[in-house]
Amino acid sequence: MNDDSYGMGTKCVHSGIKDDPTGAVVTPIYQTSTFKFRDTEHGARLFKGEEQGYIYTRMRNPTIEAMEDAIANLEGGAKAIGCASGMAAINLLFSSTLTAGDHIICSEAVYGPTISILQTLFAKYGVEVSIIDTSDVSLVKSAIRNNTKLIFIETPGNPSLIISDIQAISEIASSINAKLAVDNTFMSPILQQPFKFGADYVIHSLTKFLNGHADVIGGVVVLKKESEYIHFRKMSNLIGGVIDPFNAFLVHRGIKTLHIRMQRHCENAEKISTYLKNNPKVIWVHYPGDKNHPQYEIARKQMTGFGGMIAFELKGGLEAGKKLMDNVKVWQLAVSLGGVESLIQHPATMTHASVPKELREKAKITDGLVRLSVGIEDADDLINGLESGFRHIT
Repeated sequence: MNDDSYGMGTKCVHSGIKDDPTGAVVTPIYQTSTFKFRDTEHGARLFKGEEQGYIYTRMRNPTIEAMEDAIANLEGGAKAIGCASGMAAINLLFSSTLTAGDHIICSEAVYGPTISILQTLFAKYGVEVSIIDTSDVSLVKSAIRNNTKLIFIETPGNPSLIISDIQAISEIASSINAKLAVDNTFMSPILQQPFKFGADYVIHSLTKFLNGHADVIGGVVVLKKESEYIHFRKMSNLIGGVIDPFNAFLVHRGIKTLHIRMQRHCENAEKISTYLKNNPKVIWVHYPGDKNHPQYEIARKQMTGFGGMIAFELKGGLEAGKKLMDNVKVWQLAVSLGGVESLIQHPATMTHASVPKELREKAKITDGLVRLSVGIEDADDLINGLESGFRHIT
């Protein structure tokens, strides 16, 4: 299913499926740790890479590979490597591309632990780190150093939903022989395909939209060039943070409905964004589909839809946020995102609590900021559920 003439809906349903000797329509769960060799010579050829096959699930597994191939196809990449979590995928990316003395530029609006792992683990290993507002291309240019090897952006950014220009930043990276990685978790390949705009790597937390049902932890690194696959696969094998067959099966199953789920996420988020904009207790709303969003034109250029994530700031700050979140109906107070259920959370004390306060404020992660992951329920019920919480804010 690598034919670009197929639509995304068809690709979601059919990508990655492997022929099975039983004729199974769905790739089975190969819940095995190891695979038997035909003879000693067969085993030796597999370990030397002279023959394709399976040795040990930490290295490769048919169920995991089916999921990887499906995601690579949807993103327009060459290969993908499944990981045990989104953070395992980020660790694999950084470990595979950075060495002591290298410099990385990272968006300030990213998932909190991404910044934490750079400023602790990789800084300890001698990697230089610059955390900047990548929605401002001029700041990206000014942050470049002679040893810059990787630019890492999350767009839309977590949780403020600022948008970085993938094409403009890819051109900067290319001009200095650096690589560009894009965390595409908020959009999914249905709404945004970073490789089309010059990215070299795409990251996803599989936990989110790709799986879509809040019952899996996983991540993936998608590669634009197949020539890098062996290096990344070897690094994945050494680090060991691989996804297991059952979770890979669940993600692959979730992908089959990704296109229709994303349509509903977008429809609901647009309605809720409008409701929040007209709410006198809200200071501002960030939704990529809003014409007042500061990077709206960039969003139109690189997205085919505006997603299911909304950020807004309440009058009354943290105390108002607590009253809202403790009294909403239908919405669930929980971290994560991208599932069929709608979630509400407070980034400053939850997902981004590990980020130093001064860096949070610089990234517009204020104490009054609330982040919504809009699910696929009925939009009227979601709006009424929010209204139940707003009534408690005086």
